[in-house]
Amino acid sequence: MMIANKKKKKKKGQLTEIFSKALYADNPHLYSVSYRDFDLIIEISIPDFLKVSQNFEVIPSSRILAIKKEGTVLFSKKTVK
Repeated sequence: MMIANKKKKKKKGQLTEIFSKALYADNPHLYSVSYRDFDLIIEISIPDFLKVSQNFEVIPSSRILAIKKEGTVLFSKKTVK
């Protein structure tokens, strides 16, 4: 149980760091977020994601699958099929 909690904290920390850098130290429109929406995968810019998700109130961080900056993957959630 402890290992799972550490992995979750590490993921959340990584997402927080990427969002913070994008919003406060870079151009956030260069970043895209891919997230699960039922059976669809939606890809939108970070500013649009924050509006749609109402700052993670409607779409939790657990549904984020990937974050890219100009096509380069910065974060990727491994999915098990």
